[in-house]
Amino acid sequence: MAYTLSKVTIRTTNTTNGINIINELWRDITSGKLPILFDSEHNFQNGISPISMYSNYETDENGYYDLSILGVTSDFFAQMEQKVIRGLYKKYDVSDDNGDISACAKKAWKIVWNEQKNNIINRAFTEDYESTVPAEYTKDKKAHCYLYIAIK
Repeated sequence: MAYTLSKVTIRTTNTTNGINIINELWRDITSGKLPILFDSEHNFQNGISPISMYSNYETDENGYYDLSILGVTSDFFAQMEQKVIRGLYKKYDVSDDNGDISACAKKAWKIVWNEQKNNIINRAFTEDYESTVPAEYTKDKKAHCYLYIAIK
């Protein structure tokens, strides 16, 4: 009998070692070793998008936090857009012309941290979400990173 996971969670930090652990987790998911995008028999799950959820912050982005990788459907993104409209989240849509998904995500987070440092946003540090889309899956052939940052 085939099965899938709906979520996998690790406790980590934004240190070099923590980022390496995050990259290893993503490799396990994209390879099918952890059955979120694929079931346990390595069948691709249509309609599922992987996203990162950051939660259970020890302090802020400098301390420990939980990183969960979830498989979501398009309903998730519609619900997040409603939360943005209600003022619970701020959405960031950042792209990379060279199609480098890692550079795109780094650029997006740098914007958030700069806005936080300059008191443009007041982060709640409850649950934040990240969805990265490789260039080969976008109409404009750019890598995209969408962040939904919880605000107070």
